[in-house]
Amino acid sequence: MSESENQPQSPSAESTAAAPRRAMIEAVGLSKFYGPFAAARDITFNVYEGELVAFLGPNGAGKSTTMKMLTGYIAPSEGVARIAGHDMLKDRIAGSRHLGYLPENGPLYPEMTPLAMLDFFAEARGLSKDRKQERIEAVVDICDLGTVVHKPISKLSKGFKQRVGMAQALLHEPDVLILDEPTAGLDPNQIREVRKTMRRLRETKTILLSTHILQEVTAMADRVMLINEGRKVFDGTVEELRAVQDDLDQAFHQLTGVA
Repeated sequence: MSESENQPQSPSAESTAAAPRRAMIEAVGLSKFYGPFAAARDITFNVYEGELVAFLGPNGAGKSTTMKMLTGYIAPSEGVARIAGHDMLKDRIAGSRHLGYLPENGPLYPEMTPLAMLDFFAEARGLSKDRKQERIEAVVDICDLGTVVHKPISKLSKGFKQRVGMAQALLHEPDVLILDEPTAGLDPNQIREVRKTMRRLRETKTILLSTHILQEVTAMADRVMLINEGRKVFDGTVEELRAVQDDLDQAFHQLTGVA
C-alpha cells in the first residue's frame, strides 16, 4: 500500500459544502391580468426553509393577488407557483398538504364555536380520530384559545377571531404558512399576542407574511420584499432596506413611489 493511501483523506469540497437551502415557496414570473389591468406582473422570488419573509406594499399593490396565486386560490395568467416543490396549478392538492393559508379577514363560521369549527376542518382534511384530537389540542395551545373554545365565534373579539383562523391554518401541521395581513384591524394588545404566536411558529415553519405595517418587519422578518403597482421593487434584509433610507417609512415611500 502506498504512503498516500495510508494518509487520512481530507473531505472533498463537495462533501463539506453546506447543503443548499430548500425553496419552500417559489414564484416564477407570476402575472395576473384582468383585461388590460395587471394586478401582478412578472413576480419572481423564493422563500427558503425556515425563513420568515415580510411581503410589503401599499394597499392595492398586488400582495393579496400574489398570495392567492401562490396558494392556488386563483390561477396565474402567466408563470408558476410552487409550494414545497408542487406546482399549485397542476398539483394543488399535494401542495396544499404542506400549506396553511390565512387570508385577510378569513372566512369563519360565526355560529360555531372554535372547537366545533376545528373539528369540522379536521374531518374535512381526513385526520384520524386520534390525530384529530391531538392536533386540535396542539393548535388551541399554540394560538392560546383555551378560554374561548366553547364560545360562539360571533361573540369573540377580532383578535380571537384571527387566532381561530390561524389555528385552522395550522391544524394539519403544514410546513409553509402564507398569512395575509394577520394583524390588520387589531389593537396593540392583540397585535402583541399575534406576534407572540408568530415567534413560536417561526421555529418550525416557513412563513410569508403580507403586511403594510413596517413595525411587523423589524419585529419578526428575516427578509423583506416590497411590491408596488403589481411589480416587485425590493428584496433584501431589513439592514439592506435601511441602506435605501435609514428611516423605514422613508424607504417604503421611496421604493413604492408614494409622495
